[in-house]
Amino acid sequence: MTFTLVSFHAHPDDEVLFTGGTLARAAAEGHRVVLAVATNGAAGLAAPEFNHELWKRRLTELEESAAILGCAAVVPFGFTDSGWRTKPPPDAFSQLRVEDAAAPLMALLRRENADALTVYDAVGGYGHPDHRQVNIAGSYAASAAGTPLILEATIDRNVIRPLVRLVAATPYLLPEVRLADYDTAYTASADITHRVDVRAFADQKRRALLAHLSQASAAKGTRTLALMRRIPPWLFRRALGREWFVEQGRTPGPPLDDIFASLRRSVASS
Repeated sequence: MTFTLVSFHAHPDDEVLFTGGTLARAAAEGHRVVLAVATNGAAGLAAPEFNHELWKRRLTELEESAAILGCAAVVPFGFTDSGWRTKPPPDAFSQLRVEDAAAPLMALLRRENADALTVYDAVGGYGHPDHRQVNIAGSYAASAAGTPLILEATIDRNVIRPLVRLVAATPYLLPEVRLADYDTAYTASADITHRVDVRAFADQKRRALLAHLSQASAAKGTRTLALMRRIPPWLFRRALGREWFVEQGRTPGPPLDDIFASLRRSVASS
């Protein structure tokens, strides 16, 4: 039994950070995986050598990452990147009416006859406005298109807080990281519905992460992606070998390892 999964993301590189292992696993199991990306990431930070037409570079990196993960198709929507901790331009993805932000995704879901959609959690993970819009517009599009399964990609807050505490306590490492922000970022353990084991796909996830070279660079300071790229493979597998989701409409219980469990049960009972 195979399904069509559309994974909706805000910027190139988000697909690896939040769902890379899950997408690789789904593709390896024979499911059709389609990667949809709202913006081209033009407002992303990067070292000067990448800043000329950064958006072109990021879309090329996205294609390379998607190929490594086994995605059948990549669909960039071309909305304007809102940027991070800056005032978004008026036409930015995060500033659009939900109907406008959702329109191309709705069309894609219908065209693919999608069984499942991934978005982000309601707080947009760490609060990026484009990530929050992915949740809002994605949920709207799936409802309108009749896509039966919506999964919010997130991180178990209890898992990430010790790492954030260590980073915040290390001078000059990532000075913008504040422990207090993670009191509400991502998702509490009790609300997680799926904890997906992707250790067998950690090498693909790591190689896909390495494809996003521009986002590991910076004019000054250290980027989170740069730190992740330095993790040796054995530790990467251990530290990043699980991914988390909240299934909309599902009562939390013992976390499931199969993102398609509800679809399988629905098919079995029909």
